[in-house]
Amino acid sequence: MTRPLLNPPCTGWKQDLPTPYDAPIIEASLGSKTPNHQDDIYLEISRPALLVRGLMSLFSVPSGLAVLPIPGMILDAYHEHDTAFMITGPLLILLCVWMTIFTLRVDISPPRDEPIRFNRARQKMYAYNFKHRWWNPFEKWEVIPVSYDWSQVRAERWSQTGTLPNGGLIFKWGVMLSIIEPGTNNVIDRFRLSTMCADEYLWAYVCTYMQQGPSALPPPGPPKDHNDVLWCEVALRLAPEVAWPADMDQESRTAPQELTSIGTELNSTQQT
Repeated sequence: MTRPLLNPPCTGWKQDLPTPYDAPIIEASLGSKTPNHQDDIYLEISRPALLVRGLMSLFSVPSGLAVLPIPGMILDAYHEHDTAFMITGPLLILLCVWMTIFTLRVDISPPRDEPIRFNRARQKMYAYNFKHRWWNPFEKWEVIPVSYDWSQVRAERWSQTGTLPNGGLIFKWGVMLSIIEPGTNNVIDRFRLSTMCADEYLWAYVCTYMQQGPSALPPPGPPKDHNDVLWCEVALRLAPEVAWPADMDQESRTAPQELTSIGTELNSTQQT
């Protein structure tokens, strides 16, 4: 049986995918997706936080309304000396408040997209990562953009099976990107590339792009602006727009010589 290469492996590990410099052995494909951007310098791929936005917010309405009668019920329990409900009533209020805030934040707190960029000219990767702990909707959830050398990137295929409250099963799969400490297989950072989409074919697409360039890939469809959402997509409209840090945005979209020429032009303009 094949054992995981990385230390530690990702949760639900199934397979280590080819390294960034191995020739892909499967078809390079984005499935039904199209890149946010693709040219000779960089490739940007969309990573939506949720497959469907807006559904979770619907659950905030009943959980919010459920709080309203509980204070009166606690008062009645006090008059009737119902000690049990006097204890469980406040706990029910806390649970309903938690559910209301959690379902709202899951829908509107993540940015409209969590794009990931692969700069072929610099041989670097830039990820727009949204960090949060789902069980604590009261803490600060924030975007933490990161960048790593392409040589540090590894990919793992994973799958997990879970149980729904009604007893049904849910099956999830995807590809996790793991960042290793140079010269080792020790993981220092980890975040998703894809969930329940093209997966290992998407990794083959990225590797083909980084190794051979866009000419080796099938022509992409029209690019999509992640900040351009329909009027009816209420949750996405309430979500923060994608806003890369200015210096990382410029670096991730340009080749090294382009930055040099930009700096030269700025210096000459200032001197003038």
